[in-house]
Amino acid sequence: MSGVRTDTLAHLRGSIERIETHADTYAPDRVSLGHAEADMALQGGLARGALHEVFCEGRQSAAATGFIAGLAQRISARRPLLWIRQDFSERETGALAISGWQELGLDPRSLVTVRAPDVETALRTTADALACDALGCVVLESFGESKPFDLVASRKLTLAARGSGVTALLLRVAATPTASTAETRWIVRSAHSPPGSPWQAWGAPMLDAQLVRNRHGPNGHWIMEWKCDECLFREAPHSQPVAAAAAYRSPATPALAQRRAG
Repeated sequence: MSGVRTDTLAHLRGSIERIETHADTYAPDRVSLGHAEADMALQGGLARGALHEVFCEGRQSAAATGFIAGLAQRISARRPLLWIRQDFSERETGALAISGWQELGLDPRSLVTVRAPDVETALRTTADALACDALGCVVLESFGESKPFDLVASRKLTLAARGSGVTALLLRVAATPTASTAETRWIVRSAHSPPGSPWQAWGAPMLDAQLVRNRHGPNGHWIMEWKCDECLFREAPHSQPVAAAAAYRSPATPALAQRRAG
């Protein structure tokens, strides 16, 4: 048994060495996000068959979920999307809403969700799922800090993704980035929507997306709009910050109100 383990470990080390040795010549298929500046930084778009990470604060989980759903939609190319969620993540952030999925312009029929009792199970399930080349994308979502998300686990997911060509997206909520083999790493927050038409109850989905790791290009920071009808990201229509709505402003004092009236 020890000989089998030694051979497996040697094979894994050899695969990792080949990945790291040929990192500069690695030329994956890329898919455009639709956002011109982000696509330029990404050398044409997000790499398929690779590992990508998205981090966010706990209160920004909805924004990060929407962002990673958009990435998955662009990458999957009408193939099934497998979303693996740690049980604790669902208790903290809530279940994925099919109605919300549809409002983003996404097809819920392509989404398959799996719940894992712990991080270790979620990682094993993700590695197994990445071996299935019938999938378009695999998302792994977890909440909070977790030791199993180490460099070894990251390398295993990278190997699995490159072997099958299936893209792995990690959604880390309320976690601190650590060393990994991810192709890109994003930090995502919500952004103010610009004023819309009177008949629109909600503004357009706007995201503050910061690319903090890019293995083959520069980093960047953009305000992105998700176009629900076209299912792609675009530059924000307003470059200037949007003023807060009156409901969120502090009330004016009587003296200030009189000066404004005069």
